[in-house]
Amino acid sequence: MTKGQIEAKISEAVSKFEIEFMGRGPKEINTLILQDMIIIKLNGFLSKSEKNLSENQQGVKLIKDARTALFENARDYFEDMIKKIIDINILSTHSDVSTKTGQKIIILTSDCNIEQIIMKNNER
Repeated sequence: MTKGQIEAKISEAVSKFEIEFMGRGPKEINTLILQDMIIIKLNGFLSKSEKNLSENQQGVKLIKDARTALFENARDYFEDMIKKIIDINILSTHSDVSTKTGQKIIILTSDCNIEQIIMKNNER
């Protein structure tokens, strides 16, 4: 598979994950593989209720805490899902949400240069 095909498969899997574990999928999702990282940006993932809650600091904290807890509870499943698409060792997974922009960023780091592995596999 090419880098673009792998990025598309990851985006598709993350969208399904968001629907299954977080209750709804994003309006848009982009995945970028860069050296030893997989960077996933989701746009438009907040529900109407969350948008309303985000109008004050207490609501922002509540959204962030709930989203973080939900993601942490499903972290192993999430990482296994990525490993099925691209066989790498994941060192860490980071996630944060912006209630201001409605974006979520997920960054996974690996113990190898993923781009080089993809290039080597495509040379065979």
